[in-house]
Amino acid sequence: MAGRRASHDVTLLDALTELPETSFAGEFWRVVHGDRSPIDGSKGAGRWNRRESEVLYCALERDGALSEIHFHITRAQPVFPSRLVSSACRMQGRFEKVLDLTDMALLVRLGVDRNRYSEMLYEATQGIGEAVGFLGFEAMLVPNARHDSRNLVAFPDNCDLDEIEERAREKVDWKAWRAQRGH
Repeated sequence: MAGRRASHDVTLLDALTELPETSFAGEFWRVVHGDRSPIDGSKGAGRWNRRESEVLYCALERDGALSEIHFHITRAQPVFPSRLVSSACRMQGRFEKVLDLTDMALLVRLGVDRNRYSEMLYEATQGIGEAVGFLGFEAMLVPNARHDSRNLVAFPDNCDLDEIEERAREKVDWKAWRAQRGH
């Protein structure tokens, strides 16, 4: 786990190790731009990772994945880019060591502000994600901040990427998708 330099809150580590470990096997979605591989992780800081860590942000529902990406595309620009080429990739994978953090009450006990979860206040969630990765989990299930669904956040350093398969890739028609949602 080279590259993880942040110290971890011992109380948080203890709380996470007390949670039941589960597994995940099934389909999930990842949106990528251009011809990028869907198993190429996110390297910049995000909700569940700090800048120095890499994760795969995925959603269990197609619209969940699209909603997350749409938010990030539109937050910094008033006009949606007309030439953006994105693909929704339907993935299949198996993760043996998973932590299920989809219960918002649990996240609140771990320091997340329920009322501000959809905001870009990442300090608490990044700390949790870093600790989960540090503990060797392959992935975690978390609430989607932009859609009523769940996300799968995988840690490439902790899992076998050969166990993740791209099942289908479809070009995203952002104009149609946005029109269906009133954007």
